[in-house]
Amino acid sequence: MSLMTDFKFALRSLTRASGLALTVIVTLALGIGANAAIFSVVRGVLLRPLVNRDADRLIYIRQSAPGVGVPNTNFSVPEIKDLQAGVKSLSAFGDFSTIEFTMIGLGEPRTVRAGVVGGSYFDVMGLRPVMGRLLGPRDDGRNAEGAAVLTYRFWTSAFKSDPGVIGKVIRLSDRPATVVGVLEPSVPYPQETEIIANVVTSPHHLDATMVEGRVHRMTELFGRLAPGANLDTALAELRTVHSAMVKAHPEAYQAQADYRIEARSLRDQIISPAKTILLILLAASGLVFIVACSNVANLILARSVRRQGELAVRAALGASTGALRRTLLAESLLLCGAGAVLAVAIARPMVAVLARYAARFSVRANDVTVDASLLWVGAGLAIAAAVLLAYVPKLPSADGANGASLASGGVRITSGTNRRLQVFAVTQIAASFVLVAGAGMLVTTLFALQRQQTGFTGNVLAVNVPVVSYTRKPEEVSRFYKEAIRRISELPGVERVALGTVVPWRDPGFFAAQFTVEGYRKANGEEDPRARFRTVSPGFFDALGVRLVAGRDFNEGDRADGDKVVIISESVARRMFPGLDAVNRHFMWTDPVTKFIGVSTGPRRIVGIAADMDDENLVPEPAMTVYHPMSQEMNGGRLFIHAKLDPYALVPSVTKVIRELASDQPVERAATLADIRAEVLAPNRVNTLVFGGFAGVALLIAVVGVAGVLAFSVSARTREFGIRLAIGSTPRHLLARVLREGATIGVIGIVSGAIGGLLLARIAGSVVTEVQIPGVVPIVGAAAVLVVAAIVASLTPAARASRVDVVRALRAE
Repeated sequence: MSLMTDFKFALRSLTRASGLALTVIVTLALGIGANAAIFSVVRGVLLRPLVNRDADRLIYIRQSAPGVGVPNTNFSVPEIKDLQAGVKSLSAFGDFSTIEFTMIGLGEPRTVRAGVVGGSYFDVMGLRPVMGRLLGPRDDGRNAEGAAVLTYRFWTSAFKSDPGVIGKVIRLSDRPATVVGVLEPSVPYPQETEIIANVVTSPHHLDATMVEGRVHRMTELFGRLAPGANLDTALAELRTVHSAMVKAHPEAYQAQADYRIEARSLRDQIISPAKTILLILLAASGLVFIVACSNVANLILARSVRRQGELAVRAALGASTGALRRTLLAESLLLCGAGAVLAVAIARPMVAVLARYAARFSVRANDVTVDASLLWVGAGLAIAAAVLLAYVPKLPSADGANGASLASGGVRITSGTNRRLQVFAVTQIAASFVLVAGAGMLVTTLFALQRQQTGFTGNVLAVNVPVVSYTRKPEEVSRFYKEAIRRISELPGVERVALGTVVPWRDPGFFAAQFTVEGYRKANGEEDPRARFRTVSPGFFDALGVRLVAGRDFNEGDRADGDKVVIISESVARRMFPGLDAVNRHFMWTDPVTKFIGVSTGPRRIVGIAADMDDENLVPEPAMTVYHPMSQEMNGGRLFIHAKLDPYALVPSVTKVIRELASDQPVERAATLADIRAEVLAPNRVNTLVFGGFAGVALLIAVVGVAGVLAFSVSARTREFGIRLAIGSTPRHLLARVLREGATIGVIGIVSGAIGGLLLARIAGSVVTEVQIPGVVPIVGAAAVLVVAAIVASLTPAARASRVDVVRALRAE
């Protein structure tokens, strides 16, 4: 009953201070809402269990070559067979290779990213169908019928959950396959694919170079722990078998590469890419919560000082300390409860925004939804804040002298109370400094990336036109692209057209292989250098605005039956021919992988040197690249159209030309190089917006907090300021005094934030290596912003102090 009375009294009291109550509710809503939203995403991505059956028994197996900087080499078929034969602590293995197919038979021809798997894959992964069946042992072998399973996301988005797709026969490049089922919603690891097909659908997987080539590594490997086995046991056994493999086949494992094998739980493997960014977001939202609670604590403390007369009278009349504290707790619970309700309303749209952001790091975020966790996180934070706020004010004692003094009507601020107010303000500034400095680092990084010169000319449209069938002869493919280039070149508004292997930034890491050149002598134990493999048509460099430093471009004379030629980048020329002319020297591929894609290792004459063109990194780096004419090494699929005016206006005409040459030919992902770069920069831009939003909210709350502290300080020191003016101080001196107080709070907060942020960064860096400390520019910029903010927050209280009426101030008490 007494608790209900306390709530009624608290409600009446807060109604009389509606402005303060509204400020507290909104401030808490921002702090609680941000944390509840972030926790919902963290729970959905990092904590939610996988749908896979017995997911705790699933492991991901990774082979790496750290000696040459390759974190994941994947596995070859012979390597997988050796592991299957030698490792007994795993009951079964599942293999997954990623490949692109041209899919025909379900709507428009399209390129689909596919997984090619063995018959044990789905059983090992513990996945189920929502329709039809999944692939199994009967789908293995060269004589099996082609079969494909649609992923749930592809089925629902591309086919609107149409059950009629089951049983349809499609063509994957040149092979028929029947759609046998739809996979349940699950984490699409290791790649987000549209379909998963059996091995017989991929001629490449049936080729002897794939089946027998130990260095032809393109398969991800999973395992299921046998009964009684654990991860440590399996890893030890995997390392033993792997070590024997390396010793038995030294030609496939260069000593310098330092090949290793590791294993970790599938769940850890899936969440690791998103873990760092989500924990940083959680820390950022935690700082916002600290800023919000500090600000509200200041407001509550200031109000309690104004109410000390009332509280003292109640104490003098017999109210116990517990009763007074219970009254404050009731007020805090009402304020924090209202803040939590508003926070849940704010958090719901925030969850959707943050989930889209987190989806850039983990596909699990695509399935994050608002659930009951949002409510109990909000409620938990509200209760924690309420308890904190209820114990911020110092309660008066019941002695009569103190009670009479406090009941006299004046507002006096003790040195202890003033220190507590300033500590809360400093805390707000410190937490805001960490957020503003972090956001400043992201802004600086984004601006630096945007200012980078790409080296490409403007108005270039890139269009994916992949070869529809792997069975076409190279000369047929070459004729198709040459005719497409010729016809598109004749379209109005087209300046130049060329073919290339990859679209810059959108298709990174296509292929890099070892090579040598005539006269090159490597040191003992040194591996041959690696260069990116690219195929281009004549006119490619001109179309993209890349300068030829020496020699000539490819031309129609560079035929398949002619002299084998290449163009090398400046970095290759500097590395392999220092101080010498590289033109007309000879180049040779030495990587054993080249034979798996039909590339000869014979000598090729260098006919030109092109300026470095980094088509993989947003910040251009020296690029070791070797270019082949498309007539000699057919590996294209990307058209580059240099337009005179609007490149996008050409898309319908280009599509028409391609479809006239081949009606089942996909024409996809048309975009200018500028827009592709902007798309690749999008995660950096979203990083900046998200953290900038946190920093902006924290900064706004901190400014209000500093202003509130100083405003209250001025109001409580009216008599002091009146006396100062009476004995000769000028208004200008009082103005400067209050501004100095604000600046001092800002500086102390910045120093505290810098020290605390550095300690946090070092602690976090010992666990998460990706954590970075902002540079000088973001730190100085954040300090300047917060000092200016503190001074701006001080202006109104300072102006009020300078306008104190001496007579009224001296009569105030």
